[in-house]
Amino acid sequence: MKKLALAFALAVILAAAALAADAPDGKALFTKCAGCHGTDGATTALGNKALKGLSADTIAKALAGYKAKTFGGAKKGMMEAQASRLSDAEIKALAAYISTL
Repeated sequence: MKKLALAFALAVILAAAALAADAPDGKALFTKCAGCHGTDGATTALGNKALKGLSADTIAKALAGYKAKTFGGAKKGMMEAQASRLSDAEIKALAAYISTL
């Protein structure tokens, strides 16, 4: 019985590690954003909104809106193009990373 429990625990740990390895890297995804938003998310140049200080939920909703073409202002075309390339998992990872800036 102990061997079975140990084998099960090991399988769970290995599965979790495999899932973590496949998870999108928000920091790596942000490198495409940094050109306009700055490496620290604080840049407001060219009318871009500063991302620094926004919650992950706020960022995820905005990115999902850009992807669906239901969100954004005058320069939304650039963001729609960028967001259209992101999967839901990438949006979540990117939003989580940006919220730490």
